[in-house]
Amino acid sequence: MEISDFFWNASLEELKRGYIQDFDSYKCLLCGKEFEKGIIYPYEGILYEAERYTRIHIERTHNSVFDSLIRLDKKFTGLTDHQNQLLSLFYQGKSDKEVQMDMDIGSTSTIRHHRFALKEKERQAKIFLAIMELLKDRDQYAPAFIPPHKTARLVDDRYDITLDEQDETIKKFFPEGTSGTLKKFPPKEKQRLIVLREIAKNLDSEHTYDENELNQILKTIYDDYVVIRRYLFEYGFLDRKPDGSQYWLKK
Repeated sequence: MEISDFFWNASLEELKRGYIQDFDSYKCLLCGKEFEKGIIYPYEGILYEAERYTRIHIERTHNSVFDSLIRLDKKFTGLTDHQNQLLSLFYQGKSDKEVQMDMDIGSTSTIRHHRFALKEKERQAKIFLAIMELLKDRDQYAPAFIPPHKTARLVDDRYDITLDEQDETIKKFFPEGTSGTLKKFPPKEKQRLIVLREIAKNLDSEHTYDENELNQILKTIYDDYVVIRRYLFEYGFLDRKPDGSQYWLKK
């Protein structure tokens, strides 16, 4: 399961705290880094058990869960740029007057109106979540969809991918399994996304690759490694320096 799968399948409480717990470790939902239970982690001369160190990691690496979530693309949050800015200022503990001055809009009553509108959005979201949870228990024909990766550049109908479609595509284009070579690069968008997701799993999220190093890895998967590299970037799996000298997995 990819980092993005863990993220999208997390409960509301898990999203709020920024990590999930499994049998033997804690996993950061914001970057996928794992911390093994039973291991003591040192930080600034103090030793911490795994769960406490996971929280320290989130504060040190991501600043806060709020900061990471608010920076997600609007296609995931459903927030306008205006709402995003308001929420960020509210999170900083600023008063309505300070927010009004920072944004240079209306008056304090305008800010209070925005607060009310955001509370309405929260109430609607709660009702919608409840409806979807109830539907989940009754809709026996609903297919299992694969959630889009967090760093997707544009989420549209290409991402309407079911678990069955994913399995069929992997069997078709990786006949020897995902640890083997790619038979050919798919012509269809959905199939490309599935194949690229599998290829991206071969890369280390903590490592920055120079172009030659990345090429060598991709060559073992498919002869036309340039095509793979380009699409990994275009579909938002990879980021790179402007001159293409270094690449890394987007988080």
